[in-house]
Amino acid sequence: MKDVLGRVPDKRCAGWAASSPPAGEGLAALAHRSRLLGADRRIVNIFGGNTSVKSVETDHLGRKTRVLWVKGSGSDLGSINETDFAALKLDEIDPLFAREEMSDEEMTAYLERTVFEPGRPRQSIETLLHAFVPAPHVDHTHPDAIISIACSPRGEELMREIFGARAAWVPYVRPGFSLSRMIGAAVRDNPGLDCVVMGKHGLVTWGETSAECYAKTIAVIEEAEAWLAARATDAPFGAARVEAAAAARRQDLFAALLPALRGAMAGVLGDGRKVVLRVDDDDEVLEFVGAAACRDLAMRGAACPDHLVHTKRVPLVLDWTPERDTAALLAAAKAGIAQFADAYKAYFAAHAAVGDRMAAPYPRIVLVPGLGMVTSGADIGAAEVSRQLYRRAIAVMRHAGSVGGFETLSDAESYAIEYWPLELYKLSRKPPPKPLDGHVALVTGAASGIGRAVAARLARDGAHVVIADRNGEGAAQVAGAIVAARGAGRAMAASVDVTDEAAVGTAFEETVLAYGGVDVVVNNAGISRSAPIEETSLADWQVQFDILATGYFLVARAAFRILRAQAGGGSLVFVASKNAVAAGRNAGAYSAAKAAELHLARCLAEEGGGAGIRVNTVLPDAVLAGSSIWNSAWRADRAATYGISDDELEAHYRARTTLKVNILPEDVAEAVFFFASGLSAKTTGGVLTVDGGVPAAYVR
Repeated sequence: MKDVLGRVPDKRCAGWAASSPPAGEGLAALAHRSRLLGADRRIVNIFGGNTSVKSVETDHLGRKTRVLWVKGSGSDLGSINETDFAALKLDEIDPLFAREEMSDEEMTAYLERTVFEPGRPRQSIETLLHAFVPAPHVDHTHPDAIISIACSPRGEELMREIFGARAAWVPYVRPGFSLSRMIGAAVRDNPGLDCVVMGKHGLVTWGETSAECYAKTIAVIEEAEAWLAARATDAPFGAARVEAAAAARRQDLFAALLPALRGAMAGVLGDGRKVVLRVDDDDEVLEFVGAAACRDLAMRGAACPDHLVHTKRVPLVLDWTPERDTAALLAAAKAGIAQFADAYKAYFAAHAAVGDRMAAPYPRIVLVPGLGMVTSGADIGAAEVSRQLYRRAIAVMRHAGSVGGFETLSDAESYAIEYWPLELYKLSRKPPPKPLDGHVALVTGAASGIGRAVAARLARDGAHVVIADRNGEGAAQVAGAIVAARGAGRAMAASVDVTDEAAVGTAFEETVLAYGGVDVVVNNAGISRSAPIEETSLADWQVQFDILATGYFLVARAAFRILRAQAGGGSLVFVASKNAVAAGRNAGAYSAAKAAELHLARCLAEEGGGAGIRVNTVLPDAVLAGSSIWNSAWRADRAATYGISDDELEAHYRARTTLKVNILPEDVAEAVFFFASGLSAKTTGGVLTVDGGVPAAYVR
C-alpha cells in the first residue's frame, strides 16, 4: 500500500542483481543504488541519508579530474535522479583531512569553491564524511535497527556484541568537519572494518563497487535486525495501559478532534497561517500510544538528528483516554496545544543564540491514547513526512526497549540540530509561500465548468482541494489532474449529491479526516431548466430549489459547524447568477432559486461575522464553455427564448454585454479566488459580478 506521497515505505528492496543496475560505476550506478536504498524506509529516512561515488571525469579544458558525486542537500534517496547530486573536485578536498578543525562556515565556503560542475544542487551537509572515507562508494543511512543500537545507553557495547572488531563506534557529534574526520580516520586506521556506527545517528558503509557497497549496507543492517529479532520481547513499550477505541468510534472522535487541533495550532501561529493534519491509527501506532511507557519514551526526544526539523524534539501526548467523552478530548487538545507552545518557547529561550528565529511552536506529532497519531505540517506533504519519520521513531523505540532502553539527544544537542544553519538551508530551498498555502477548500459541482476552473485556481495558489460532485468519475478525473500538476495529496474527490443531508455530512467528514478541517467552501453545484411559468412543473420548480437553495443551505451549514470548531474564521463563496438580481424570462424557478442563494449568503455573512467567517457571492452570466448545464436542454431552451439557433448563443450573449465579451469559467474562478483569499479579508456580504457588464444586473 502506497503512502500519500506515492512511496512504498515498508517494502524490503530487491537485491542488486534483480534490480537491473546500469552499466559502469559512475553517477548512473550511484543514482540507482540510492533509489534502491531509499525504497525501504527502514533503511533510509525520507529526505535523510546520503550516498556518493568517486570517479574520474574530463573537465571543460579536457583535463582528467577526480570528482566526488554526493547527494545534494534536501534530496530524497527514494526518488533521487542524476541531476540531484553535487559534483566536487576531490583533489581540492583531500587536503582538508590534514586539518585539526574547521567551522561549519569555513567548510561550506571552502566546498563551494571546489565545484566541478556548476548548476548542480548544494552538496550534502555530510559531504566530507564521503570524501574522507577512501573507498570509491560510500553510503550513510539511518536504519531502524542500527539507530536502535546507537540510541541505547549500551550502544557501543551492543555494537561490539553484534559486529566485533568489524565495526567502529563514533560517539555522537553534530555532523560537520569533526565528525567526518573522526569517521575518515577510523576507516583509514582499521582496514578490516565493515562499517562505522555513529552514536545516536546512523551507519556508514562502503565498497569498491556500487554493487559491493549496496550489498555491504544491506548485510550489516540485516545482521543487526537478526540480532535484535532474537532478543525481541512481547511488550517492548511496557504493559498495555489504554485499550484502543473501536474503529468506528475512532473515526467519529477524529472527526471532532481534528478541527479543534487545527484551530488551536493556527491560533498559536497567530499570523493567518494554516496547517494540514494527517491521521495514523494502524495497529503499531495504537500499540505504542496505548502502552504504559509511551509518554516516558516519547518525552526523551527524537530518535535521530534527521527527524528533528520535521518532528520537533518531542511530541504532544494528550491527557485523555477513551473512557472519557468528546468534550474532554477537545478540552485536552486545546490545553495541550497551549502547554506545548509554552514549553517550546521556553526551550527556544533557553538555547537561542543571537539572530535565531523561533520556528512555529505547535507540535508536529500529537499522540492520543486509544486513538492513534496526528501529524501536522504546512501542507499535506510535510504532514506526511512527519508521519513517516515518527513511524520510524516508534520502530526504533520498539527495538531499543528490548535491548537496554532508549536515550537520545539532550535538549542542547537537539536545539543545535533543529536550528543549525546547514540544516535550515534545506528548508530555505522551498519556494516562497502562496496565498492559500495550508488552506483546505471544498468546491461543489467541481467536476466541470466553473467548479473545475475554481478548483484548479485555488490549487494553483496553494490550497488542498476537495472536488465534490455527484459525478464521482468526473470528480476523480479533476482531482487526478490537480494531483498531477500540484503534487500528491493536493486534491481528493468526494462523490456527493448536495440535496442529500447525510451525503453532505459525509463529504465534510471525509475532508476533515483527510486534511484536518476546511477553510474555504465554494457553493457552486448547479442545475438549470427553462420554461414559461405555466409550463413549469412542480417537479421542475422543486428540483431547482432542492439543488440551488436547499443544497447551498446544507453545504453552508456543514461548513459553519467546522469553521466554528476551528475558531479561526474562513470563507464561503456562493456562485449564484446574474439572474439573482435581474429578471430572467422563462427562467422563473431558476432565477428565484438564485435570488434565494444570494439572500442566504447575506444572512450568513451576518451570522458568521463575529467568528471571522466571511460569506460573499459571485454573479456570473452565460458561462457556456465546459459547462455540463449548457450542454443540456438549457442551451436549446435559452436559444428558443431569444429566438435564435443554438450556435448563435455565444454571439448573442457577447453582444448584450457592455464590454462585448464572453465569460469563461476561468474568469469566474478569479472572482472566487479574490473572495477566498486574504485579498478580500475585510469584505463580507459582498457581491461581485462577472458578466461582462449587463446593465440590468448592475448591483444597487
